[in-house]
Amino acid sequence: MQRENITRREEYTDAIGLAGGRELPLSRPLVMGVLNVTPDSFSDGGRYLRKEVAVRHALEMVGQGADIIDVGGESTRPGADPVGDEQEQARIVPVIEALRRQSPVAISVDSYHASTARAAIRAGADIVNDVSALRFDPAMAAVVAAEGVPVILMHMLGTPRDMQKDPVYVDCVREIDAFFEERIEHCRRSGIDAARLILDPGIGFGKRLSDNVDILRHLGRFKRHGLPLAVGTSRKSFLGMLHPAGSEPDQRLGGSVASALAAVAHGADIVRVHDVGQTVVALKVVQAIGDNR
Repeated sequence: MQRENITRREEYTDAIGLAGGRELPLSRPLVMGVLNVTPDSFSDGGRYLRKEVAVRHALEMVGQGADIIDVGGESTRPGADPVGDEQEQARIVPVIEALRRQSPVAISVDSYHASTARAAIRAGADIVNDVSALRFDPAMAAVVAAEGVPVILMHMLGTPRDMQKDPVYVDCVREIDAFFEERIEHCRRSGIDAARLILDPGIGFGKRLSDNVDILRHLGRFKRHGLPLAVGTSRKSFLGMLHPAGSEPDQRLGGSVASALAAVAHGADIVRVHDVGQTVVALKVVQAIGDNR
């Protein structure tokens, strides 16, 4: 599949810099494929626990057009219990090592543990995807600064265990924007280059249905920071709330693709998805229509 065919009409010069001089161009929306090496993730828990199966699935997503593979070893679904960093590393490090040997694809590590991030980077990961935005582990900022890798700073109200227990905002979008301001300043004080920062408003992480919809409608508000924006809506429960046919995660393909397209239309630079092939095709079609206006 020719990924260059889903480029945007605008000409961008920005890119996300990776190790070894590699870059992820921001001239088009990037597709991040989800690889949960966990027994209890909300959508595909247990499917990819074996290293060989996980790597095979990652390579399938690469073949479908994924620009980034996001490898996680701890579920962050609502109500999930945390796991120790040693167990997390035992799940994901062998997968990252094997994937890096077989593909140059960008790899992100989905973790808020500093020791896991360090181990994953040494195994071949390029990006840290921290759902706590460097808040849960005080050592994480130092690891990101020392390794010089890009980091995704995600907004979450509370922790995975309690984030969906009656989340309340006065103005969700404004509060997330203020959170980003504080986190960006924290990164600056920690010696992390601003060029390495990526923002994620955290759809479904301590958000009501109305909050998730408002965030997607107003993604453009977050672009004022001048940083790439990542959005993950794939198979999340709010999609099932919007249409009863999506009551189960694996029945939310239509909603997942539609929300990814909406996110890109409103400013997302990266969409994090389970269904890579369908998302890439949808982006391709939308771009082709736009290019022939």
